[in-house]
Amino acid sequence: MSQSHPQIAADNARGSVFLLRTDLISEQTRARLSSVARVVLAGQRGSLADQLDRLRTPTAPATPRPRSSPPLQAATAASATEDLEFFNGLGGFSGGGREYVTVLGPGQATPAPWINVVANPRFGFQVAAEGGGFTWALNSRENQLTPWANDPVTDRPGEVLYLRDEQSGELWGPTALPIRDHGTHYSARHGQGYSRFEHSAHGIDLDLLVYVPMGDPIKISRLKIRNTSQRVRRLSVTAYVEWVLGSSRAAAAPFIVTAVDPDTGAMFAHNPWNHVFGSRVAFADLAGCQTDWTADRREFLGRHGALDRPAALTGRAPLSQRVGAGLDPCCALQTFVELVADEAVEVVFFLGQAASATDAQSLLSRYRSVDLDAVFHSVVQYWDDVLGVVQVKTPDRSLDVILNRWMLYQTLVCRMWARSALYQASGAYGFRDQLQDGMALALSRPDLTREHLLRAARRQFIEGDVQHWWLPSNEDEGLAGSGVRTRIADDRVWLAYATAHYVEATGDLAVLDESVPFLEGQALQPGEQDAFFQPVISDETASLFEHCARALEQSLSVGEHGLPLIGTGDWNDGMNRVGELGRGESVWLGWFLHATLVAFASLARARDQHTREARWLTHAATLRNSLEQEAWDGEWYRRGYFDDGTPLGSATNTECRIDSIAQSWSVISGAADPIRAARAMSAVDTHLIRRDEGLALLFTPPFDRTTADPGYIKGYPPGIRENGGQYTHAATWSVIAYALLGQGNNAWELFSLLNPINRTSTRADVHRYKVEPYVVAADVYSVAPHVGRGGWTWYTGSAGWMYRAGLEGILGFRVRGTSLLLTPCIPESWPRVEIVFKYRSSRYEILIDNPSGVSCGVAHAELDRGALPPDLQTRIPLVDDGSIHSVRLILGDPARRTTEI
Repeated sequence: MSQSHPQIAADNARGSVFLLRTDLISEQTRARLSSVARVVLAGQRGSLADQLDRLRTPTAPATPRPRSSPPLQAATAASATEDLEFFNGLGGFSGGGREYVTVLGPGQATPAPWINVVANPRFGFQVAAEGGGFTWALNSRENQLTPWANDPVTDRPGEVLYLRDEQSGELWGPTALPIRDHGTHYSARHGQGYSRFEHSAHGIDLDLLVYVPMGDPIKISRLKIRNTSQRVRRLSVTAYVEWVLGSSRAAAAPFIVTAVDPDTGAMFAHNPWNHVFGSRVAFADLAGCQTDWTADRREFLGRHGALDRPAALTGRAPLSQRVGAGLDPCCALQTFVELVADEAVEVVFFLGQAASATDAQSLLSRYRSVDLDAVFHSVVQYWDDVLGVVQVKTPDRSLDVILNRWMLYQTLVCRMWARSALYQASGAYGFRDQLQDGMALALSRPDLTREHLLRAARRQFIEGDVQHWWLPSNEDEGLAGSGVRTRIADDRVWLAYATAHYVEATGDLAVLDESVPFLEGQALQPGEQDAFFQPVISDETASLFEHCARALEQSLSVGEHGLPLIGTGDWNDGMNRVGELGRGESVWLGWFLHATLVAFASLARARDQHTREARWLTHAATLRNSLEQEAWDGEWYRRGYFDDGTPLGSATNTECRIDSIAQSWSVISGAADPIRAARAMSAVDTHLIRRDEGLALLFTPPFDRTTADPGYIKGYPPGIRENGGQYTHAATWSVIAYALLGQGNNAWELFSLLNPINRTSTRADVHRYKVEPYVVAADVYSVAPHVGRGGWTWYTGSAGWMYRAGLEGILGFRVRGTSLLLTPCIPESWPRVEIVFKYRSSRYEILIDNPSGVSCGVAHAELDRGALPPDLQTRIPLVDDGSIHSVRLILGDPARRTTEI
């Protein structure tokens, strides 16, 4: 049936043919129709049979690219590796730890992708040592510009730069993927805010620098090409990307529309069927130097073609300049350069996304004319400023390298901004996750910590509970981000805990008075464990203090043992069925809630809210008694109780007999009996620290055959992730606990065991651990045949906590408003420690001497050569006077450590 004027009715919604006059349809509408069509038949292309036959006719296979001839100049790795620290056969640190350099010789590859995450708050990319990676804007899951591979085996790139010798047809690139020149070396340098790739072959030196400005949604790739041969070289440079413009290329590709912008000559792309980001315009540009292009992936790769032999670059035909809707979308831009001997040229490639075509034009116009060196230096300077607030020098060089730059960079760029890495592209905020990350940033970027406290408070429902995770929203337009409402018990407590930490660290009491709206949404029904929906922003607002207080008030319910109800999980989400009936209890949450109630009671007192202060302190005291009476198992503290009252984390259990976080937080909270707390951490050392395998287990034995059902954690294989593997987040709490107990040797030994540099010191270690040596892994496997294998890297809260464990726990360095507290707990073998602290315009140079070979205790303290009164916590007054101040501590007479962390 055909209808030139169809009726909008259910009967006509299917099985109909609609004739539309093209002269009455806008060009934009025609493009959208083409983009969603699965088949496009054009009258001018012949009969229906001819067009269908043409579809069935296979394209000729791409001509194989010429075999790589021996390189005109064979590079050697010797000069590239001789100055690297902690070189392990594949890579090491350079520039005093500022860069991690991977050098891949013939036949070498990293055991898993060793990536870098580069981002500003709203845009970024990730890239591996071999190349590849992906780019996103605004949301790393929902608005990927190019494909996220999530493939630790092949790591197929979605962005490639090709070089072709126009005389010989040789094809290669600056990175080891997708085309590998055999017999040559590839060097990748990952730094903070950039990555650099160097490769020499075919008489050409290549140097590719990629980075993102701190304030704009544009990725800058600068390829320097130098002719090291003795003849004139004519080369083509082709930039290729595969568009996604959504969360999945397979889902979004049919709807992508491409065009060449008439004003800039850049390729624009948008996905009008993306209901959130459909109005945004992605762009790709060779700084205006492109002479040929195509947006047809089939044309570029060829049918059954591959990235290492694209059909368009194996023949001599120019790119078709085809763009529009209904294509298998990509972007291939090409330009040509001619170089005499020893001549060099730079080709620049821009990739990004703007709010509109006009904004994209403006952005490209600006960056085509800007000093790109100055932009790069501003990126480097930004990270130097953030990461240079505190610099340490200890006898443990591996601690210095990982603490001075990499862990804090991992926390800010990946956890707070990108929220994405190789193993997960989340794009979402986790309620408890970024609150903890922000605590690690309170010293170097307190503004970001403050900003996120208020962001998180906006995710709280009027009733006091919160979204467990949520997708970013545009609240300027009155929209609340979709997220999940759960019965997980600890989320809401983290808001108060992180707020108290921030106020104590900065002295910023004004944040407590910031007015923040609540959310409104459907309540969970009886038996309903969670619900994903988009709430609405309530008209009801309250101060941040009130948000925290409401969260604490909702957390005071206890079970039959007087312990907090675990709900469908506490810190360990995988234990989601321990208390799903509403009666299960959590020992860890008891310690954590006690610490938070005590901290927030002092803030209530300062605001003259004495009723709340008294209620919270009374509950904390009662909770403390219950923990000692009901949680002590004889040698350690239990983890909790199931709904039916069965203990969890007890010597009576066959699986999960002891769990580390119930022990470490007995110390961190300051609530446990000191003798029991010490015994509990001794049990951690005995049962959970495996020195021969270099592991610190979360609990043991793993869940496997028990009839008890703790939750989805049991679905993990034994020894993997939370199910009895090393979960680094929890292990860092053990470092802090040992330091608080004054056990500096144990604290440092465990920190060293967790340090990824020490896990990858030899070739054998590298192939056992597999993942990056320069960032913290969330987990390490503990069961054969994968003992010691690293799991999820980059996107883990372990980095922020390990940073605090080193700086605050071992070195005892904590800023409290306008004072610096120094309470080091170091290994007895360390003779001295040096710390440089930039406090606003001032600089504090701190020397800690340990002539007596002790772990903690201060025998003598000096400020600017004047003696300070001895104190258990040496409190140094901080002044912003632009001067250099000297601080000296002499350790001796070990004293009891504070439990403040």
